[in-house]
Amino acid sequence: MNSPQTLKADYLTSLLTDQPYLSASPLTYLNALRAEATDRVSALTVPTLRDEEWRFTDISMLTKTPFKPVREATELNVIDIKNFHIEEAISRLVFIDGIYAPHLSSEQKNKGISVTHLKADHSLHTATIEAHLGRHIKFNDNAFAALNTAFLNDAALILVSRDTKVTQPIHVLFVATQKDTANYPRLLLLSESNSKATVVEDYVSLQDGPYFTNSVTEIVLLDNAHINHIRVQRESTKAFHIANCAVSLDRASNYQSVSVAFGSRISRYNLNLRLDEQSECAVDGLALISERQLADTHTFIDHAKPHAVSRQMHKCIVGGSAHAVFNGQIMVRQNAQRTDSKQSSRNLLLTNKARIDTKPQLEIFADDVKCTHGATIGQLDKEEVFYLQSRGLSELAARNMLTYAFGAEIIERIPVSSLKLTLEKTVLEQTTIQS
Repeated sequence: MNSPQTLKADYLTSLLTDQPYLSASPLTYLNALRAEATDRVSALTVPTLRDEEWRFTDISMLTKTPFKPVREATELNVIDIKNFHIEEAISRLVFIDGIYAPHLSSEQKNKGISVTHLKADHSLHTATIEAHLGRHIKFNDNAFAALNTAFLNDAALILVSRDTKVTQPIHVLFVATQKDTANYPRLLLLSESNSKATVVEDYVSLQDGPYFTNSVTEIVLLDNAHINHIRVQRESTKAFHIANCAVSLDRASNYQSVSVAFGSRISRYNLNLRLDEQSECAVDGLALISERQLADTHTFIDHAKPHAVSRQMHKCIVGGSAHAVFNGQIMVRQNAQRTDSKQSSRNLLLTNKARIDTKPQLEIFADDVKCTHGATIGQLDKEEVFYLQSRGLSELAARNMLTYAFGAEIIERIPVSSLKLTLEKTVLEQTTIQS
């Protein structure tokens, strides 16, 4: 009889069975990268509750479904995705089940910015691709990052040139349409020195069946670059969503991030940031889940050089029998003097069966730093509910208002008006239903 560990390894191997259909890339580097990742997948296993980084997140359900990669995307038109339209967007890249959809996309190619995809323009950006694609995400001991890289056939590419300021957002939309399938979205964003842009990374579904999204995002900010990164996960509540994002900040760069998770039966978001001297980041997140959903966010903020600043606020609103996990680690290395870091995890339980596990962590190896962290888990304040009732609201309306306000604090930080309005409506609807 096979051991559980063998079965976990066999499952990863089974996901690779359709990999050979991928055609060889004109980029020798990419072929070598895929081969290396394939070897790592064969050597790794699916993480279990015995693994420290996964001890609150049981993904054994994932291994019971033989997801197959998508070979042909579903035919969609503009009407099919109109509900996900961001009116302010200067450019949009649409991938259907991981496959680029040119008829739904509006690429941008001019002197200051290139918004395109890997298979279309690899010859124009070979040096950039080789310098950054697969260089920032670590897959040596990460089975899902390795699996995504093994299937790396195309990717969203956003290249913002030196001194370019992009005032309108760029929208990258990943649409899932087929059940019992696996798709492997990939995004590479490079913001060169003294440039600025806002990017929305958006995961949605047009069907309610089970499927598997396994995404990797790499974001690189060169000196004095500024990126606003909004990540929205609103997939089917029967889906599995595992994502890895690596962000590299060079000197005096600034990364602002808001991540929102509403969907998926089981979701896991790993966000790793490396901060150079005088760089700054603000990393905010909201998970709003119910029924039997599980949403897990792991972040690692690495203060590698002096005088860097990090701010983090993560919130969870959990109803039904749902389970939210937050693990936020901040490391201050020995030579990272004058680090200024603050982290907060605030969590709201809406039912007695809901569960939250939160673990903010500080590892400090420098002397001259300002670092704080804290976590709270609780239910709505009865005095606040009573006060609103005294102003004429019913108890249910008061609870709805307070729950909405708790989540809206994160949504309010999104700098794209139409998307912010859409997500505020979603939070209002979800909190009303759960109450």
